[in-house]
Amino acid sequence: MIKILFVCHGNICRSPMAEFVMKDMVKKAGLEKAFYIESAATSTEEIGNPVYPPARKKLAEHGISCAGKTARQLRSRDYAEYDLLIGMDQANLRNMRRICGGDPEGKLRLLMDFTDRPADVADPWYTNDFEATWRDVEEGCRGLLESIADSNVCRL
Repeated sequence: MIKILFVCHGNICRSPMAEFVMKDMVKKAGLEKAFYIESAATSTEEIGNPVYPPARKKLAEHGISCAGKTARQLRSRDYAEYDLLIGMDQANLRNMRRICGGDPEGKLRLLMDFTDRPADVADPWYTNDFEATWRDVEEGCRGLLESIADSNVCRL
């Protein structure tokens, strides 16, 4: 089983979108039992809050539910518990390294690094452009799933 933790600043927009998009992709591929997928925040600002309504709405437009998800903070022990910790932007990655005490096993990555256009995932908190975020997240998750399948990490 491969364990993936998606991470953003507050865990109410980008990382839960990635969590539930990835869960949907692995379910549609018949690979649910091969994955454990969650998301977390680098900050404490939104802990306990549900997914931000526009992010929830964008997921629902694609038939994806995120019901029951509430924000939680990344913990240093998550580094040992997950195979991949995937940040949404460079600031997330810096904070992930700080919280996890570095990255000795090379588990910390950026989602868009699994695409042909490495960059930060568009942040809808500032732009209110949830469609751009959806496109980045969907493309990144698709690339991540293909990368895992290609590496035979979980014997897909």
